[in-house]
Amino acid sequence: MTDQRQAAIEKLVKDENVKHIQLWFTDILGNLKMVEVPDRQLPNVIESGAAFDGSSISGYAEIEESDIVAMPDWDTFTVLPWAQGSERTAFVFCNVVDRNYEPFEGDPRWVLRRQLDRAKAMGLDFYVGPELEYFYFKDSVSPVLTDDGGYFDVLPADLGNDLRKQTMRTLDKLGIPMEASHHEVAPSQHEIDPHYDKALLMADRVMITRLIVKEVAAHNGVHATFMPKPMHGQNGSGMHVHQSLFRGKTNAMFSESDPDHLSDIAKGFIAGQLKHMREFTSILNQYVNSYKRLVPGYEAPVYISWAHRNRTALIRVPLYVQGKESTVRAEIRNPDPAANPYLAFAVMLAAGLEGIEKGYELPPSVEPNIYKMTADERETHGLGDLPNNLYEAIKDTQESELVRRVLGDHVFERFVTNKLNEWYEYREQVTDWEVRKYFSKI
Repeated sequence: MTDQRQAAIEKLVKDENVKHIQLWFTDILGNLKMVEVPDRQLPNVIESGAAFDGSSISGYAEIEESDIVAMPDWDTFTVLPWAQGSERTAFVFCNVVDRNYEPFEGDPRWVLRRQLDRAKAMGLDFYVGPELEYFYFKDSVSPVLTDDGGYFDVLPADLGNDLRKQTMRTLDKLGIPMEASHHEVAPSQHEIDPHYDKALLMADRVMITRLIVKEVAAHNGVHATFMPKPMHGQNGSGMHVHQSLFRGKTNAMFSESDPDHLSDIAKGFIAGQLKHMREFTSILNQYVNSYKRLVPGYEAPVYISWAHRNRTALIRVPLYVQGKESTVRAEIRNPDPAANPYLAFAVMLAAGLEGIEKGYELPPSVEPNIYKMTADERETHGLGDLPNNLYEAIKDTQESELVRRVLGDHVFERFVTNKLNEWYEYREQVTDWEVRKYFSKI
């Protein structure tokens, strides 16, 4: 950090009466973690970061290698908009390093930064715009609805709309511009959309947005959840991600001459994601519950395909609007909002870059409604399907050279182990459905 930058941070802390500074980072599953230091420790943190025991963080370090350090990325330093009396709290995202101040291989932020450097070496910047869906319920014990609205509904005395507005105002105070918010398809389901930006910045913003959604809800006596499928018979919550590649200010995915207005870069990028999709689905959909959403009939993708108009496709390329070259993009529709955004954006980018570098051929688009196709019709179109459950997904990931290379051995091995343990724990459960189905009959 330059002396000028350090002076600016110290002045802001003094002027805003910041008494507590939270150093934020995530575990491998994307759970937000932090260590808080008093303002008097700021000079020490600027110089040396904050050491902590990594063996207590999921997927980080073993007991014998547990001393690691949270080094703040001061470009992310932000004062929270609420206060306790006159005292303020600030937060800053951290890059996690080892005892030698080298990047720690278990840090999800480092995983994404490596892939962004790879793209940069190709002259490309990766931009993303996620759409975060979630539910409001009356408490955190059971899914009791707060409304019975549907898509884009305007409801009288609309608690959800008021909560969304409070959330957007808070995010605006934190310097996070929002595109829109609205009621989603299912009752009590809502969506909030940060304005698209570079992937590392957006991964940080996803973490903040999830926190603020839940904080605002809790302060109003309700519970917000990003659980992918909290209710049977209703749509689940997704995190559609709009993806763009730019060279400076030029959209590298746009072509004037191509009938679909897709450049060779765009075609290779989409082809790479389609080809490797099963390998990294476990990263985008990392929980047992995620696969309860990825079933036919609930607007979630099931088959591996791309299209323009067809929203049953896995990747959708919105139709080009004359004069708006910057908006040409690829929307990937299977991620859910419970994913770790750092790992999710990293594997999405890596698969796309693989397609560009190796010249993968983009298959034809599939415009008919895939859910209405017969099995023979899907076979004719050459449509593969997404994994049916977490076990299928993680087994595909285990065999993936690409995902291992992107995550690195440290994160790869620990992620796979964590997910297999989750599956084995789930497999042992006897569910209410099984009891209702079999108990009185067998």
